[in-house]
Amino acid sequence: MPARDKPFPPIINAMTVDVEDYFQVAAFEEQIPFEQWSSWPCRVEANTDRLLALFEESGVKGTFFVLGWVAQRYPALVRRLVEGGHEVASHGMNHVRIFRQSPQQFREDCSASKKRLEDTTGVAVSGYRASTYSIVPETRWAWDILHEVGYRYSSSIYPIHHDLYGMPAAPRFAYFPRQHDKGRGILEIPITTLSLLNRRIPCGGGGYFRLFPLAFSRWAWERINHREGQPGVFYCHPWEFDPGQPRIANLPWKSRFRHYLHLEQTETRLRGMLSTFAWDRMDRVFQDRIGKEQGQ
Repeated sequence: MPARDKPFPPIINAMTVDVEDYFQVAAFEEQIPFEQWSSWPCRVEANTDRLLALFEESGVKGTFFVLGWVAQRYPALVRRLVEGGHEVASHGMNHVRIFRQSPQQFREDCSASKKRLEDTTGVAVSGYRASTYSIVPETRWAWDILHEVGYRYSSSIYPIHHDLYGMPAAPRFAYFPRQHDKGRGILEIPITTLSLLNRRIPCGGGGYFRLFPLAFSRWAWERINHREGQPGVFYCHPWEFDPGQPRIANLPWKSRFRHYLHLEQTETRLRGMLSTFAWDRMDRVFQDRIGKEQGQ
């Protein structure tokens, strides 16, 4: 067999960031309800800028799913994302899980967040990520609403079992969950999992990335890119790079463990992923599939 003149180009993966602050996570809802958010010191701007500097150093562009609450208070930050060549997408207005909203409330929420981001940046918003991956079997109707209000893709599924979210029977890679007479509907792009021994192992970022050693993440993504030939979707939060953030009192042990585990190691681990794999914005990694969303 003749040798190749040069290796195949690397598979490009999607780097994504959920732009929310440490006190806005779903696990802290009972300790810090929405009405108390304004009384906590905000660290989201400084932490997001820290990530922007890391991406700039690594030559990586990503997709930032921004809360409308954050965009309203830090419009200059959102504009810096666009100026830096990154994609701005929606994370809803106030981090409310979809199954706690009626369809009409959800429509108002995802419409308002889209408008807020577009008015702030002057750039169309195509992508949406549900708070805490809360498109679950009971909220499949959310895809229809997202499509109707003008989103072109969603990244709101983590196809695993979890006590807060999950749709374990969903496909592992990008798919069209709703077919329409006028087209295929919205494209859903799940967070990456590894299929191993008939089990799905979460490896797409967040708390699992901080739990498992970097060597495991590199091994898993190598299999996904080169054995399965698929691009992956990685996600993180700005607060995961902030070991100095205020500690919340009276947390259940599980929430405390998940939130604070290895915060001091996150940046080093992410540097390892950035240097090992190829990355880009979600809308560019999946542009061919997104373009088919209207049956094109």
